[in-house]
Amino acid sequence: MAQLFFRYGAMNSGKSIEILKVAHNYEEQGKQVIILTSGVDSRSGVGVIASRIGLERKATPIESATNVFDLVQRENPQAACVLIDEAQFLEKHHVTECARVVDELNIPVMAFGLKNDFMNNLFEGSEALLLQADKIEEMKTICWFCTKKAIMNLRVHDGHPVYAGEQIQIGGNESYYPVCRKHYNNPPFR
Repeated sequence: MAQLFFRYGAMNSGKSIEILKVAHNYEEQGKQVIILTSGVDSRSGVGVIASRIGLERKATPIESATNVFDLVQRENPQAACVLIDEAQFLEKHHVTECARVVDELNIPVMAFGLKNDFMNNLFEGSEALLLQADKIEEMKTICWFCTKKAIMNLRVHDGHPVYAGEQIQIGGNESYYPVCRKHYNNPPFR
């Protein structure tokens, strides 16, 4: 029975490498997958899933007007799995369309992304996935400043924490640190 999965974690928790690994495992068995990513994330180029350890792969970008259900029907309605990176940037309608892929096409959808932004608010896509996903799993990583589990993302600029601004600012280690609650509220470089 197909399910809608949401695997979330702080920055640097291995979400992108996990997608690449899952895709490889399916394809090694001769099964076809559909790999999608948000069109918002352009760090490595639009339509590219890139892991911090250097692996990358082309993916179909999801734009605001994209209908994920129609895209899957058009691309491969017999796919063994749909994998989505940067799922926090999905819109509510995208998540509803993913649920239709699961319920009507019987294809599992695995969405990977951040749960909360740098202000500690839910992203639209993450909120919709938390409400609609059949299975929710946390991917863990450690705090940038200690060995506690990182549960938040701290935005930084010129060595200072940033707690206000636009929700979406694309960046990696130069802009965001995975942190525990203690170091989110009191980062050591303040």
